[in-house]
Amino acid sequence: MKSSGAASSCCGNNTQSEASTIESQTSSVSDSMQLSWIITGMDCPGCAAKIENAVKGLNGVTQARVTFATERLLVEVENRAGISDDIFKTLKELGFSVKDDAVSETAADSVLKKYWRIISLALFMLVAVLIQGTFPVAGNVFFYLATLWGLYPVATKAWQLARSGSPFSIETLMSIAAIGALFLGETVEAAMVLLLFMIGEHLEAFAAGRARQGVQKLMALTPETAYRIDRDGHKTEVSAHTLTPGDIIEILPGSRLPVDGELLTPDVSFDESALTGESVPVEHNPGESVMAGSLSVDRVARLRVISKPGESAVDRIIRLIEEAEERKAPVERFIDAFSRWYTPLMMFLAALVAVVPPLVFAGLWVEWIYKALALLLIACPCALVISTPAAVTSALARASRNGALVKGGAALELLGSVTTVAFDKTGTLTEGKPAVTHIASFDRSTLNQEQEILRLAASVESGSTHPLAKAIVAKADEMNIRIPAAGNIVAKAGLGVQGQVEGKAVVVGSPRHLQGSIDLITGAQQKLEQLEEQGNTIAVVTVEGHLVGFIALRDEPKAEAPNAIAALKAMGINSIMLTGDNPRAAKAVASQLGMAYRADLLPGDKSAEIESLRKQGQVAMIGDGINDAPALKTADIGIAMGSGADVALETADCALTHNRVVELANLIGLSRATMSVIRQNIFLAVGSKAVFLVTTLLGMTGLWVAVLADTGATALVTANALRLLRNKKRLNL
Repeated sequence: MKSSGAASSCCGNNTQSEASTIESQTSSVSDSMQLSWIITGMDCPGCAAKIENAVKGLNGVTQARVTFATERLLVEVENRAGISDDIFKTLKELGFSVKDDAVSETAADSVLKKYWRIISLALFMLVAVLIQGTFPVAGNVFFYLATLWGLYPVATKAWQLARSGSPFSIETLMSIAAIGALFLGETVEAAMVLLLFMIGEHLEAFAAGRARQGVQKLMALTPETAYRIDRDGHKTEVSAHTLTPGDIIEILPGSRLPVDGELLTPDVSFDESALTGESVPVEHNPGESVMAGSLSVDRVARLRVISKPGESAVDRIIRLIEEAEERKAPVERFIDAFSRWYTPLMMFLAALVAVVPPLVFAGLWVEWIYKALALLLIACPCALVISTPAAVTSALARASRNGALVKGGAALELLGSVTTVAFDKTGTLTEGKPAVTHIASFDRSTLNQEQEILRLAASVESGSTHPLAKAIVAKADEMNIRIPAAGNIVAKAGLGVQGQVEGKAVVVGSPRHLQGSIDLITGAQQKLEQLEEQGNTIAVVTVEGHLVGFIALRDEPKAEAPNAIAALKAMGINSIMLTGDNPRAAKAVASQLGMAYRADLLPGDKSAEIESLRKQGQVAMIGDGINDAPALKTADIGIAMGSGADVALETADCALTHNRVVELANLIGLSRATMSVIRQNIFLAVGSKAVFLVTTLLGMTGLWVAVLADTGATALVTANALRLLRNKKRLNL
C-alpha cells in the first residue's frame, strides 16, 4: 500500500481521484463486518476527525475510525450491502477520495490535476491586475469573478462539513471572511486571501506527506506476491495474502520476505535495516525466524511460513502505529479539547469586534467589520491543532524506522520524563543464551550421574521457551542423550517446572524454591554458593523430593550493555537490575555493568520494587519474559524486547524490535526532543496569533497578512516537526 500525494488544507482537501476500484480497496471480516479503505488527501488529524464525524452519521454505520498515520478508514457496519457507495459519496463531498492504484498519471497530468484551480485563480488575478490600470471597472469585475471562482469550492466544502457535524472549520472562516471582504469592496484582498489559502493548503499537504513517509515505507515493505514451492518442488507465483503457516516459499537475492518465516536454507544474510535500524546484514541459520520485510542479501533462500495472513511483523507494527493514535499524549488531548471551543469563541469575539465599537464608541462600521474579518482568519486553530500530532507522527515514524515501537503519544511523552530504568537480566542485559557450565551430582545410585541429571531435567524442560530450559535441552542434545517424554508438566513463573518422568516426580527449580531439599544433603549449600559466586545461575533437580544435583548455567552480558547503562547515566537516569537470580550471580553481572541490582525476586516482588522506585520519580521497566509482564504493567512505562514473550509485548508501552538495549537511550532522547519540538510549536502557533491579533486590532495588518500568518505558522510548525525524521542517533533540537 503506497500513499498518493494530495493537496489539502488542514481541515479539508480539494484533490480527488477516481474511486473506480471500490471492492478492491475494501477488506472485510465477516464476523465483525469491518470494512477498510486507504484515504487520500488528509494532511492533519483535523481531517481525520471530520471524516469520522461524517461517516458515523451514515445509516448502517455503527463505528468509524480514521488513522492519520496510515491514512486508513476503518468502518464497522450492520450490513455491507450498499454502504460502500454511501461512504464514497460522503468522502467525495468532503473533498477526499479512496486511493486507486489503477490510475496512472504522467507527471504533467499530476501537476495539472493538483494545481489547476490555483493556476486558474492566479491567471484570473493576473488579468485583473493587467487591465485594472487602464480599465478600473473591468479590473474590479475580474477581481470579483476571481474571488467567486476561488470561493465556490471553499464555501461548498464549508457547507458539507457543517452538514456532517463540523461547522467551525477553516473553510467556514475563510468563506465568511471572503464574502465579507466582497461586501466591503475589498476585492483584491478577497482574491488574495483565497489564493494564499489554496497555496497554504498544498504546502501543508506536502509537509504532512513527509511526516507520514516513515510509516508509508513500512506499509510498502512486503511484496504483494511470493513464490510458493509445492510438494513436488514446483514453484508458483501466488498472492502473498494466500500464504498460510506451513507453506514453503522461495525468495531471490535482493527480494523482500512477504511474511514471517522459518529459514530452511543454511547461512543466509538478511538486511533487516528497514525494521530494526541495524545497517549491517544479519546472518541466519536454519530454524531461525526471519521477519517479514527482511531483504535476502546474498542467495536464494527457502523458508517455511510461520505467520497467518495479516499477522506478520510488518502487519503488527502497522497495527500498533494505528492503535497508537488512540493513545494521545496529555498535551495533545488538552489541545484537542481546547480547539473545540476555541474557534466558536473567536467567532463570537469577532462578532463583538464588528458590532461593539460602532455601536458603543461610534466607530466606523467598515473599519471594524474589516478588522473582525481579519480576526476570523487569525482565529483558525490549524497551526495549534497540528503542532502536536505532526511532532508525534514524525517521532513515531522515526522510532519505528530505527527498530522501536512506541504505542502512542502518551507513552512517547512519558519516556522523556523517566528518572529510573529497571532492567530484567536474562535476555535483556545478557545475551539470553545461557550455557551449561557445570553439573554437580549428589546421587550415587547411577554410574553416569551427570548424564542422568541432565536427562531428567531436559525431559521436564523440553516444552519450555525459557532460555535456561532451552540451554538444558541443548546440552542434552549435544551429549546425544535420549530425552524421555514427561507428563503432568506444571510450570510456575520464577519457581520452576515439575512433571512425571518414567513414573517419578521430577522438579527443576530455583534454589530458593527447593531450599528444603538442599539442606538435607551435607555440603550441598557450600557447593551451591561456590557455583553462584562464579556468576552461575543454578537449576536444582530433585526426584521424588530428594536432591539429585545442580545444573550451573551462565549467561554473559551483552557487549553493548555497559554502553547502554553509561549512556543513561550521562542523561541523568539511574539504572537498576531486577532479577529472580541469586544475589551472587546478580552481583557478578551488575558489577560488570556498573549498576545497582535487586535479586531473588519473584514476579510479584518485581512489581513491588517498581512501586517503591516510583516514589522517587518516573520509572521505566524493560524486560522480555512472561514473568516480567506484571512489572511492565506496574511501571510508568513498560518496554519489551522484541524477541520476548507475546504477553510481555502486549503489556508493554514500547518495544525494541532489534533487541538492542543500547538504543534505549536514543529512544528516550527522541522523546525529549519531541517534547521540545511540541513546546516550540505551541509557542509559534499561539505567539504568532497573539502578535497578529494585536496588529490587526491596531489596523496595522489586514486580511491577506492574516491568512499568510496562519498559513505560515502552520507550515513552520510542520517543518519544525519534520526535523524529528532526521536519521541521526543523537538529536540536538
